[in-house]
Amino acid sequence: MTLAAANVSHGFDGERVLFDVSLSVDPGEVVTVVGPSGTGKTTLLRLLALFRSPESGTVRWRDENVWELPDDDRLAVRRRVSMVFQEPSLFNAPVERNVTYGLRVRRPWPQRLRAAMARLVGRRDAATVTEALETVDLVGKGDQNALSLSGGEAQRVAFARALATDPAVLLLDEPSSNLDPRNTALIEDAIADAGAQGVGVVVATHDMHQAERISDRVAVLLDGTVIETGPPEQVFEAPEDDRTRKFVAGELMY
Repeated sequence: MTLAAANVSHGFDGERVLFDVSLSVDPGEVVTVVGPSGTGKTTLLRLLALFRSPESGTVRWRDENVWELPDDDRLAVRRRVSMVFQEPSLFNAPVERNVTYGLRVRRPWPQRLRAAMARLVGRRDAATVTEALETVDLVGKGDQNALSLSGGEAQRVAFARALATDPAVLLLDEPSSNLDPRNTALIEDAIADAGAQGVGVVVATHDMHQAERISDRVAVLLDGTVIETGPPEQVFEAPEDDRTRKFVAGELMY
């Protein structure tokens, strides 16, 4: 286990969103969290990304409670976890600079200062950025302004920026929502490649067909609670919970 939510509950403005949720991801594993919009998928990813601490329960990194670690150690864990949001946020700058930005902000200050003085890290960063752009099929777009890209290309730039930081865990919130089939296929190929490289990947999606294609394990999140977890063939073809069966069959209304 690399990263896990253990019995977490969380809410906003007095309204509970997640109820006693547990979810883990191992190195090289692709875990999808499926469920309708508004059921708490994004909140769960934000807790795993350490953007906030849960109201109850724990987030664990290699079996240590992250929120009990010293600040420097917790920051080191955050640097190993990257999240890509449903709506990519890119800068008015070339694609390469957008991807490089993630490297710069994740690098500890002493390394950043040495890089600025010696320019040694810059060349290594360039190779890392090129590799990340190759993974998402954007080689040749490095000099193009990121704001001029299509929606699918912009999402792939955000994916490349996350990959460039060499994460141990990659969190993806609806990574192909509203994308055309080609961009969806490219994103799914990049997810598979990340898993093959040993990255633990957690994908939040309402697209059950996508979950079937890419998952090693599926967690069904309904009404803020994980009601079933298992391999995709079990969850979608022989679910143990009747609510899962109804959700997969489209019989539950939200």
